Amino acid sequence: MYFTDRGIEELAKRRGEEEVTFEWLTEQLRTFVDLNPDFEVPVERLATWLARLDDDEDADE
Repeated sequence: MYFTDRGIEELAKRRGEEEVTFEWLTEQLRTFVDLNPDFEVPVERLATWLARLDDDEDADE
């Protein structure tokens, strides 16, 4: 188990029933980076990964 699994599990437990928009998520990520600038690169990588999830599927078409 990775250390991050605990946070992911807590997120699922506390907010797993909620529905959010990507607009809401992007605002939360921006706020997080504003408060924690040392995490700018990991957040940028996560956001880019999420944005490109379908790229592999599109390449096969």
